[in-house]
Amino acid sequence: AMAQAALGAAGLHFDELNKLRVLEPEAAQQTAQLREECRAFLDKIVEFQKIVGSLIELVDQLAKAAESEKMKAIGARNLLKSIAKQREAQEQQLQALIAEKKVQLERYRIEYETLCKIEADQNEFIDQFIFQK
Repeated sequence: AMAQAALGAAGLHFDELNKLRVLEPEAAQQTAQLREECRAFLDKIVEFQKIVGSLIELVDQLAKAAESEKMKAIGARNLLKSIAKQREAQEQQLQALIAEKKVQLERYRIEYETLCKIEADQNEFIDQFIFQK
């Protein structure tokens, strides 16, 4: 015990296998434990970085997919707008055609009434001509 105390004062210690050590067995054990904990911590950090990396990749893919869908939606909206404008233009053309045909119909109606009047006048003239004979 005295020899151990003298060695201890000199900073030398025996471990459980009676090997001469510079560190106290307890300090050596704590150092080894700390080293293991650090190794485990580093492994966890590496694993965490992998998880974060794949998460970032996934978010990137989702962002690209969302952007692509947004562009499709904008394209569809623009197509609908252009179709609506075409329909509007067609409707205006048809309205103009209807107005034109109405004017034509009115002209024909007046012409028809005029011809009916002429026919009636001529029939009356023929009747009078026949009765005069």
